[in-house]
Amino acid sequence: MPAAPSTTDARRIAVLAPDVADRIAAGEVVERPASVVKELVENALDAGATVIEVEVREGGRALIRVSDDGHGMDRTNAELAVARHATSKIRDAEDLVGVRSFGFRGEALPAIGSVSHLTIESATADGAGVALEVSGGTSRGAREHARSRGTTVTVASLFFNTPARQKFLRGARSEWRAISEMLTTLALVRRDVRFAVTHDGKEQMRLPVADDLRTRVVALWGADTGERLVAVDDVQGPIRVSGLVERPSDVGSAGRRIFVTVNGRAVRDTGVVRAAEAAYRSTIPSGVRPTLLLEVELPGGEVDVNVHPAKAEVRFRDRWTVERAVERAVRRALGTEDAAASVGYVRSFVPDDPAAVRPLGVALGVETLRQGVAGAPAPLFDAVPAPSPASPAEADASVPDAGAPADEQILVPPLTQFHRTYITFERPDALVMIDQHAAHERVLYERFMEALQGGRAPSQRLLFPLTLHLTPAESEAFESNRDVFAALGYEAEAFGGQSVLVHAVPAPHPRFDAERCLRDSLAALTGDRAPGSHGRHERLAATVACKAAIKGGDLLAPEEMRALYVALARTTLPAHDVHGRATILQLSWDELDRRFGRR
Repeated sequence: MPAAPSTTDARRIAVLAPDVADRIAAGEVVERPASVVKELVENALDAGATVIEVEVREGGRALIRVSDDGHGMDRTNAELAVARHATSKIRDAEDLVGVRSFGFRGEALPAIGSVSHLTIESATADGAGVALEVSGGTSRGAREHARSRGTTVTVASLFFNTPARQKFLRGARSEWRAISEMLTTLALVRRDVRFAVTHDGKEQMRLPVADDLRTRVVALWGADTGERLVAVDDVQGPIRVSGLVERPSDVGSAGRRIFVTVNGRAVRDTGVVRAAEAAYRSTIPSGVRPTLLLEVELPGGEVDVNVHPAKAEVRFRDRWTVERAVERAVRRALGTEDAAASVGYVRSFVPDDPAAVRPLGVALGVETLRQGVAGAPAPLFDAVPAPSPASPAEADASVPDAGAPADEQILVPPLTQFHRTYITFERPDALVMIDQHAAHERVLYERFMEALQGGRAPSQRLLFPLTLHLTPAESEAFESNRDVFAALGYEAEAFGGQSVLVHAVPAPHPRFDAERCLRDSLAALTGDRAPGSHGRHERLAATVACKAAIKGGDLLAPEEMRALYVALARTTLPAHDVHGRATILQLSWDELDRRFGRR
């Protein structure tokens, strides 16, 4: 064991020698080969590069070479680039606020040079080229070197002079994986740049310039991944949230990916991720987490990027507002037509103007509701009157949308029920199928949640009260949630011991089994001891909606199908039921033709 320093030495303050300070700086900047690649590629991007080539050997332990076509450096700037506290990216303290460059610390190159053999070759558009070598922190001076405009930085034998650091590096495969993930992140951020990456002489990545995030995602991970993602684009005040999120029906079908940028800088932010995931409530099963690729833009003064040495985290002036904007943006995206499940590629129903993103309910059908209202059998949803049976032709056309303003008319195509389970209709580019149980479940869930948030669901008074004998746990659950059941449409009272007398029940449709629904709802609450929990309310609303909804196998009259269609179109998330299953499936005509051998 080494001897402890003397009391006098421990109290003495001394300025560290430059080589020791450089080694400490290297420890902050150069954690592993991926850190080196990140610093060099970010420098290339800040230098205006449009093409970046990365060569790696043995996971970066043996060699890292980054070449770019940026504006380059002359001799003076190349020598300053390896000096500590030198940078071209800021000039005074005010520049630190809202800085948009990837880095600015002025420590990366000297820190890397202190633990490797570093070579810089660079040239400006109108100047002579220069080459500079730094080995273990010692510069050998600059010399003339002929080359085209841009910069190439080569890092060889990383940590050759710090065996302790080298010992903690992982195997070549693990280090390469970290480099690949980091380069993928930068490629997603800078889609205007061409990337070419090789590892041990094999090409691993070749990415052309991409017009948008989806195009870059397809180039990185394939068309299947790109088709599983729904576009996000929403503005709330000064905050814009854009990107791609996974369609709820596809969540869990492949590996999860998370990518978040703030003002063009990739960051880790659990708050933003949590807010985006919150938008998926009632659309995916608990514990399943979606892929999220989100870009947040806000004024530079509203975010501090200087809270992490590697600029991997940020601090928002008003975090609640940012997270609320993220949740709203994702929630709105999940309510659009593109969020519906599809088999084969279905063209977006959105017009040529990409800003005109329509809710799914507005784009489901083709015929506007125009008809009169009177005298038809009771529909599933009392908010949507059934059609007048004036004539068979009119009865087949549409039903009135009396509950919606004129500018919110729902479009209803001719509907057909198959297998007493699916409601189908066709569009110009796809055959569309609606699962009647899942659709009704979504409608009821949103109505019940509205009731729990300050209203009361409609109910039907029973001619003869219903007596239920409950277990002790069920009785306790009922007493703890009496007000919740009342909001959902149940009017009940204790009736001696553990019995309950039910006077009124919800009336979602004539086939509703009120007793079974109440028992199943109490069973779902049994064991839950979190009074007032919002999550519990959602679960209860979901349970009641599931039990109250029409079932697969129920034969629906034409007016009932229309009513269900219109009610579904008015929901905020029509494409998903409360368990994460799809309510709507689109089968493209191209896919159908392919299955029949027509293509």
